[in-house]
Amino acid sequence: MELEFDRETMNFYETAAEVTLCQEETLESIVPDACPDILRIVDVCGQAVLTGKQARDGAAMVSGMVKAAILYQPEEGSGLRRMEVGLPFTCQAEAPGFTGDGTVFASPRLRRAEARALNPRKVLLRVDLAVDVAAYQPSKCTLCRGVQEREGAGLCQRQFHGETCLISAVQEKPFTFQEQVRLPSSPGEVPRIMALWAQPMCTESKLVGSKMIFKGTVDLHMLLQEGDGGLTSSHESLTFSQVMEVSGENEEGDCQVDVELTDLTWETDLADGGSLNVDLELLAQAGVRCRRPVTLLQDLYSTAYEMEADSELQTLWKLGEQSVRPQAVRELLETGELVRSVIDSRLTLGQVTQSREGNTLLLSAEAWITVLYLDENGLVQCAHRTVPVTCRLDCPEDYRCTCVCRCPGEVFAVPAAGGAEVRFTLEFHCLTLGRTQVPSVREARLGGPRTRGEGPCPSVVLRLAAPGEGIWELAKAYGTTTQQILQANELSEDALPEGRMLLIPRMR
Repeated sequence: MELEFDRETMNFYETAAEVTLCQEETLESIVPDACPDILRIVDVCGQAVLTGKQARDGAAMVSGMVKAAILYQPEEGSGLRRMEVGLPFTCQAEAPGFTGDGTVFASPRLRRAEARALNPRKVLLRVDLAVDVAAYQPSKCTLCRGVQEREGAGLCQRQFHGETCLISAVQEKPFTFQEQVRLPSSPGEVPRIMALWAQPMCTESKLVGSKMIFKGTVDLHMLLQEGDGGLTSSHESLTFSQVMEVSGENEEGDCQVDVELTDLTWETDLADGGSLNVDLELLAQAGVRCRRPVTLLQDLYSTAYEMEADSELQTLWKLGEQSVRPQAVRELLETGELVRSVIDSRLTLGQVTQSREGNTLLLSAEAWITVLYLDENGLVQCAHRTVPVTCRLDCPEDYRCTCVCRCPGEVFAVPAAGGAEVRFTLEFHCLTLGRTQVPSVREARLGGPRTRGEGPCPSVVLRLAAPGEGIWELAKAYGTTTQQILQANELSEDALPEGRMLLIPRMR
């Protein structure tokens, strides 16, 4: 005889993949006819932009483009020249259980870019990329909350009351905005833009009903060449504010928004040569994580009938620590020569790795630092160094951690003995989740009447609880109820007194 259950269906998103893919790409390029021959390459300024994503069965596909500006000293003439190169890339993340109905989030980063002249008219560009990829698969699970009472069946049920933390929505929104930037210049002189790149970042997000409001900044970094050939750098912070529709019940959820650059174009204002018109195409990728109450039917028996029950393990997630951990860094970048002045300094970030020491996680990120400077002879030089940055996080062994590393401010560099002293701050954005599995009844069937075996059977049993045995287990074994055992032994709670013989009434 089948029983009727009270069931609840929960819709959510499973994380099919969450990885960082690292790869190298190379490209040979011919120097355009309008550009002079190369004497030496000084620096490569680049930006990785996201151009496409695709969900496939078992895999998440990402495509992008590296836009690089190669700065070089020509064989003839003074001052630096620039050469633009575009290098497309694709990558694939394996995602078991992922289908075309899923959603792919991606964040490509250019860890480093280098170029060398194969001859005065040919350049080999090499880039090192890191692409954060997350694949989210829509899913649902049906929970058995309890059983509907049948008259005369004597059903006893044991329920678990708790909560689980789930990704309730993933959403994305492309948007564009234009901004006019005033170029720093001396009277009558308009600097030439040698390189320009942008770093978008969401700084605030909140849910209001079915809408997500998010705000952020785009840090614009420019390398400029003055009329006399000298180089300077300039920074601008552009602000944006957007509203995104979010499906599902998310009013009490926490939202996390990542904003990616999909294209960047700029041109000098013809009417005002001292201004720059910047067009940005951006993609906001948002996820909402909610705490939801959960009631599970853990066990079930009948005092009147035999019963067969099928059980399964339900996975529940507990939200642990959500924190931002800043790490201040101060390092000497050795150049082996006198640094007269620093023109520009910047950094890019690679993969965040994790290692465990008991209940402590050691988070590590590599910062690739670049300093552009004038040497003692007045020549523009470039120096690089990789600096490891670590952060310690208390995290129990049954918890997992998702960590994103960001550099929220500028990178400062000043001349110092032996090179340039570099100072910056990295932020480790950490989220931990704990996983538990709770037994749950899936189906149950009533059989024939419950029998007591052959011969006379006592109406009360006197016995000592075995190790690990509780009142529920005793009541189920003898076909009685927990309330009757509590009353017979004058107990007010389910905790059993250690070493005490218990009276267990049996159902007649």
